[in-house]
Amino acid sequence: MFLKDKDKGKKAIKIVVAGPYAAGKTQFINTISEIETVQTEAKTTTEDERKVKHHTTVAMDFGRIAIDDKHVLYLFGTPGQSRFDFMWDILGKGMVGLIVLVDSTDPSTFHEARKIINYFETRYPVPYVVGANKQDLKGAWSPEDIRISLDLDEDVKVLPLVAKDKNAVKKVLLELLKEINKVLEGQ
Repeated sequence: MFLKDKDKGKKAIKIVVAGPYAAGKTQFINTISEIETVQTEAKTTTEDERKVKHHTTVAMDFGRIAIDDKHVLYLFGTPGQSRFDFMWDILGKGMVGLIVLVDSTDPSTFHEARKIINYFETRYPVPYVVGANKQDLKGAWSPEDIRISLDLDEDVKVLPLVAKDKNAVKKVLLELLKEINKVLEGQ
C-alpha cells in the first residue's frame, strides 16, 4: 500500500469528517490531503440530489497529512446521506476526533447535522468541532447562529470555514487537535 513505508513508525491519528449531504466533506479532505484522496463516488440517484451535485460519496473519502516526523493524520470522510449511515459506524471505530461540517447556507440540513452529532456523541464520545462551511457565500449563517440552531454547548467550537481554502481547513484541524490534546492531558 502507498502509505505503509512512508508512515512506518509514526503515530496514526484517525479523524472522521462527517456532515449532511453536500456539506463539503470531500472538498475539505481534498483541500488538505498530501496524497491523492481515495474517493468512493457514485452518480446521484434522485432529481433533488442532482440539483445540488452529480456525484456523492457512498462509502468514504480518505486523505493523509503528516504533522511532523512522528505523527500522521488519517482523514476519513463519511457519506452524508442517511441511506449510507452504516458506514458511520465502520468509520467511527478507532477515531480520536470528529469534524462535523454544515453547509452554512442551507439551514434545512441543520437537523440532519444534529442527528449526526447525536449519533457520534452516543457511540464514539471523542472531541469534536463543527465547521460552518461555505462562509464565503451569500446567506451563510454565522457560526454563532449555527451553534444556537444545533443546540450546542458553549464549549463546542463552531468555526467559520471555506472548504476550498487550505488555511481555513488547517485552522479547523488545528482546533480539533487542541481539543484532542486537552483530553489527552486530562488523562
